[in-house]
Amino acid sequence: MDATEKTLTLFTTRMRQMILRFDELKKEKTRLEDMLSERDAKIAELEARLAQASMDYESLKMARMIEVTDGDVEGAQKRISKLIRDVNKCITLLSEK
Repeated sequence: MDATEKTLTLFTTRMRQMILRFDELKKEKTRLEDMLSERDAKIAELEARLAQASMDYESLKMARMIEVTDGDVEGAQKRISKLIRDVNKCITLLSEK
């Protein structure tokens, strides 16, 4: 075997190794992209659950503030009046900007 044949054989061997490595990296990239998609889907699901839980919490908090217990109508009216004042303050602040 002369130098040219050795060089050609070495080149062919290296090229095959590069092709195999490329295929491995392509498979790994696909696997990582799948993992990333699954993670993004899980994050979106958890964000939706968090948003729903926040809305539920706010609703419960508001219901608790408005809740009228035995003989507590006057207290409930005061809380509602305070809520109205707070909303009016917010509206005023927003209209000033």
